[in-house]
Amino acid sequence: MTREDHKSFGVSKPVGHVVISFPDAARAAAATESMAGLGLGADAVRRYTDQQMLQQIDQDVANASPLAALGQELNLLHARRELAERGYHWLVVHAPSDDQARRVAAAAQQHGAHRAQSYGTFVIEELIDLPGDLPQVGESPDRGLDAQMPSGREAEAAGPGGKRDAPR
Repeated sequence: MTREDHKSFGVSKPVGHVVISFPDAARAAAATESMAGLGLGADAVRRYTDQQMLQQIDQDVANASPLAALGQELNLLHARRELAERGYHWLVVHAPSDDQARRVAAAAQQHGAHRAQSYGTFVIEELIDLPGDLPQVGESPDRGLDAQMPSGREAEAAGPGGKRDAPR
């Protein structure tokens, strides 16, 4: 994702960053502009198109160690792939403190962000609760990422036609 990425078993793990998905390029662009008012550094925000994210995912899968299956790294990649295949765009924002991460997620949510995941050293925290999200019950390499939807699939969270209806 970014030059500063950390790796976990060969898979990108951008510690100190918030990875945010948007249903389309226009919402990602609007959120990028709003980030300027948060006092982040000049290089704090990076944008990724659906195609760029698919390329990153392919690189990560190709470089993943067998140990990557022990954590959630591969499950997160699969969830991102589902969204990228539906045309979602991303922002990766350097926000090393919890306060910065929450402010970034709140600003992104104002522009229709679908997900905002804050990457810590040991924990990846979801910062946006979607309407209809179910309580998280658990994730494992076998069960996959808990998308908190009845089907357990991130595609369901994306909504009908693959795009989540969100306020602009």
